Amino acid sequence: MLKVELGKHFDRNLFLTDLQSDTKKQALGELLDLFVDTGYIKDRDVVLEMLNQRETLGSTGIGNAIAIPHGRTTAAADVIIAFGKSSKGIEFDAIDKKPVHLFFMVIAPPNDKGNIYLPILGSLVTVLNKQENREQLMSIETFDELMSIINGE
Repeated sequence: MLKVELGKHFDRNLFLTDLQSDTKKQALGELLDLFVDTGYIKDRDVVLEMLNQRETLGSTGIGNAIAIPHGRTTAAADVIIAFGKSSKGIEFDAIDKKPVHLFFMVIAPPNDKGNIYLPILGSLVTVLNKQENREQLMSIETFDELMSIINGE
């Protein structure tokens, strides 16, 4: 999957640079509310339960201040990604035990067109593996800045 295709799964209405959450549970709910407020998700409780269950299998905090909470649900019609940033950081049981500042919540239907869910996760990790990208993401304030990094511009 090309990075350009990754950008197609973001929506400027699912972009938040000032997460207010103090806990992992609150962060999942705050990000999920973006999906609900924009109409991507109709049944918040079903998706929140799915996300919480996914976290019990192992934290989606992948280290380097990043978490990628994700999962499949019948409540979603397409693969969509929300971005959230917390300047203070949130304890998220990350693999490196450090607070998470950058969140990418990926929600997908059980069967997506072209089976792109896993390639999207892989492309996202590829972008986030670059230290330069992570540093830039920590200071972005606009959706266009996010897309510039995601699209490698």
